[in-house]
Amino acid sequence: MPTKSAAVLTSGTATAAKLFVAALAFTSAYVGLSAYSNASSTPEPATQVTLSARELPVTAPAEELATAGRVTMSVLADGGPGCAKSYVARSLLTNPDPAGAVSYHWRLARWSPAAKAWRTYLADHDGFAAPERAVEWRPMVSGNPGWYRVELTIEGTEPIRSDRFQVSC
Repeated sequence: MPTKSAAVLTSGTATAAKLFVAALAFTSAYVGLSAYSNASSTPEPATQVTLSARELPVTAPAEELATAGRVTMSVLADGGPGCAKSYVARSLLTNPDPAGAVSYHWRLARWSPAAKAWRTYLADHDGFAAPERAVEWRPMVSGNPGWYRVELTIEGTEPIRSDRFQVSC
């Protein structure tokens, strides 16, 4: 003869089994409906991403782009309306004290025929704390034709100069 506690245990087990089956059926139905919804929906149109390269091909070989003791120059596409042109100056700097930081200074100089000297047109500075680093500067010349060159100075050393280049508009 079954006892009252055995009947409650059997009834509780049956209820738990029914709840488990119901939860499993609900989960299966949800997953099936979600998969059906995704399969039948039209895919979103692909977004086309257009990447534009503003930098013109560089005429110098790749190994000359960042060379220690030398500043290389390349011209970018027009920087904006009118006669604005952007340039890229690159060099490889070696830190004289690899355990410390080093400061360096960029100078875009313009030849002054009247003074017969190179005059500062733009200047910038930066620094780093590493044994060496490839550095880059992007000066812009806007509507000021003439001869230019870039000078790079590491604190305590003589400037490194690029070849001169002409802006003609």
